Amino acid sequence: MMELRDIEIFLTLAEELHFGRSAERLHVSPARVSQAIKKQERAIGAELFERTSRQVRLTPVGEVLLKQLKPAYEGVQDAMTAVAAAARHSTGTLTLGVLGAQMHEMAPVLARFRSCQPTVKVRFREIFFSDPFGALRAGTVDAAITWLPVLEPDLTVGVVLREEPLNLMVAADHPLASEESVSIEVLGDYVVPLLQGAIPASWEAGVLPARTPSGRLVRRGPSVATFHEILALVAAGEAVCAVPDEGRRYNPLPGVAYLPIHDAPPVRWALIWHSDRELPLVRALAEVASDCLDAPSR
Repeated sequence: MMELRDIEIFLTLAEELHFGRSAERLHVSPARVSQAIKKQERAIGAELFERTSRQVRLTPVGEVLLKQLKPAYEGVQDAMTAVAAAARHSTGTLTLGVLGAQMHEMAPVLARFRSCQPTVKVRFREIFFSDPFGALRAGTVDAAITWLPVLEPDLTVGVVLREEPLNLMVAADHPLASEESVSIEVLGDYVVPLLQGAIPASWEAGVLPARTPSGRLVRRGPSVATFHEILALVAAGEAVCAVPDEGRRYNPLPGVAYLPIHDAPPVRWALIWHSDRELPLVRALAEVASDCLDAPSR
């Protein structure tokens, strides 16, 4: 039985009648094209192409195979296109878990998604850093937006949505508050909040590392379960905390200052979902997000 990829190779070569051009179209090597054709010829027991130093052309057997295969292959492609269109225009509800202000940051993507899926309702459920993946695993959300890295074996990272700088949040009267920016090494000089909950260390380190780049331990202080608890702790001068830039933009409080961390890697936000519950609507949202990200370059 011919595999789908080998069928694609045969049909492309039958159209191009050139091994190099066929390989370029298929993004494979000419040797891969040649191997696939030889494999097909061995299975059939006859040559499909006449090859000379000057040209490549179909044999009578190759002509028969082309006549039989092409309509069947096009039918498979049409079926896949129809199924994809049905998924894009399906009805239902998509529930997104959002951390922090991600609902607002996703506004352009969600507007495009709603225009493509006018019959789909989008619902939001807030998730917290104290249990970032619990709602996904419980099935109460279909997908979630969170920072990276996500190294959980049961979760899929679908598309990176955006990047933003990391800031250090300090009290307005903190000794660092007058600085224009700070190094991430200052985390080794102060106490940071202890985040409560079922938090993977690898995921927490995407914003709040356990050690500085030079290896100094980042000391943990009072425990917190929400961002507002962090704000209160920092405003009281009991801790400093590294936070994504959205913290500065959405929480400009009089008692708190935000300082850019000039040597920290950016915080990357991504759409993720449970690998065993990958819904067509989630895939459709990921495709829309990818299209929105690619639009400026196109």
